[in-house]
Amino acid sequence: MEKCSLMTLTVLLALTVRWAVSLGSYSGAGKPPMYGDYEAQRHWQEITYNLPIRQWYFNTSDNNLLYWGLDYPPLTAYHSFVCAYIAKLINPDWVALHTSRGYESQPHKLFMRTTVFVADLLVYIPAVILYCFSLKETSAKKKVSSALCILLYPGLILIDHGHFQYNSVSLGLALWAVLCLSHDWDLLGSVAFCLALNYKQMELYHSLPFFCYLLGKCFKKGLKGKGLVLLAKLAGTVLVSFAACWLPFGTDVEQIMQVLRRLFPIDRGLFEDKVANIWCSLSVLIKIKNVISPRTQLKLSFAVTFLSLLPACIKLTVQPSLRGFKFALVSCALSFFLFSFQVHEKSILLVSVPVCLIINEIPFMATWFLLVSTFSLLPLLLKDELLLPYAVTTPAFLAVCLASFSILEKTSAEDLQLKAFSLSLKGYVSWVKSFPRIVRSLFLLSVALMGALSALSAAVPPPPRLPDLFPLAVAVVSCLHFLLFLLYFNVVMLWDSKSRGQKKIS
Repeated sequence: MEKCSLMTLTVLLALTVRWAVSLGSYSGAGKPPMYGDYEAQRHWQEITYNLPIRQWYFNTSDNNLLYWGLDYPPLTAYHSFVCAYIAKLINPDWVALHTSRGYESQPHKLFMRTTVFVADLLVYIPAVILYCFSLKETSAKKKVSSALCILLYPGLILIDHGHFQYNSVSLGLALWAVLCLSHDWDLLGSVAFCLALNYKQMELYHSLPFFCYLLGKCFKKGLKGKGLVLLAKLAGTVLVSFAACWLPFGTDVEQIMQVLRRLFPIDRGLFEDKVANIWCSLSVLIKIKNVISPRTQLKLSFAVTFLSLLPACIKLTVQPSLRGFKFALVSCALSFFLFSFQVHEKSILLVSVPVCLIINEIPFMATWFLLVSTFSLLPLLLKDELLLPYAVTTPAFLAVCLASFSILEKTSAEDLQLKAFSLSLKGYVSWVKSFPRIVRSLFLLSVALMGALSALSAAVPPPPRLPDLFPLAVAVVSCLHFLLFLLYFNVVMLWDSKSRGQKKIS
């Protein structure tokens, strides 16, 4: 009973923080002619409500694709239609074809914010609560602490309820999929992940761990018996799920091809804005976009991404375990973010939510990563005038993690799950005693550096000759952190001894 009461208070606190952030500015507020993501979401409501489905993804006189053309999968379009239907009942001007372009008002802002709030409350938050309740070999206090830290992660709150997006829907569906797999509900998990992928194509970041884990499970059961049956059921489930999502577009091949062209626009280039991945960071020294052709950029990014995630995928296929699956979600998503093609700064959320899933196992490193991921969004948040929410929610999140998990006391090789790796190195005994102190010092140095760069970005105008100095500094510093985190998570997974000792999947 006490656990339920604490969890209820946790949810109420999380909802309060979300609503408080939503009172601030949003992407593109009062900035014509293109405005920002807020207007993009409103415009999709306008398009899906007023135009027939066959015109949603095509450039027509009523649907100028250069003005926030729909570029997400069908479930996003259906969601936009549902929101538009409700908006029409409240105020038809909000979704009037053509004349509603750039519409801004306090009542409309309240409506739009409420749609995100409700989506979060219905999809993401219940998945987090049930996931934390389902954690095994974990005390009630630790379950509540995990839920509190996950729900107060500032990155997702600032992007969805500040900047304005619906990431909580796709990430929530992916979390429901993880939850189902943890209970051996593989078919339901496959449906949930297919829905996530058909809401936002960036869920491809998580697709390989899902595929490898389920394939490895089939191998364990034996491909001449139960494993083959499970594989057939999974394949059928995926096909039926995709067919249901794409049914309105399935009557015309050209419709399907146009949707796919909108989902994967390779002509946009290797990266956009100042994203904290390897390509943007390298562009400080080498202008990759000018040196290499777009096709070569695509091939290069594919090759590097594939090679970086291959070890984790092989390990997960050969030794499928839920623990390994969660770590693979982190490392594979981080590989995609660092090395893949056409990455946005907001895509770091696809790494952060899987990291939230292991915050109870490695609270120190998880907290550190989540702080860096939020810091990497700083240039975007400053552009949206969200400095105050950032400055309040980020230190508050750190304080909650310190209070909940005492993270600074959990920096030994064993706490960081590096003992197996450490033992494989010569000279383990000589340096292990100083390891916790070294790690704590690096963490404090990192936090101080992020704090200093945040203050400089907000208060000091950049030199006229270097207008992008601070955004680039944030991107490069974040990228260096992410590269080290990628190495760390792969080491933990590849040297993992716990999953080897787990009971074999029957």
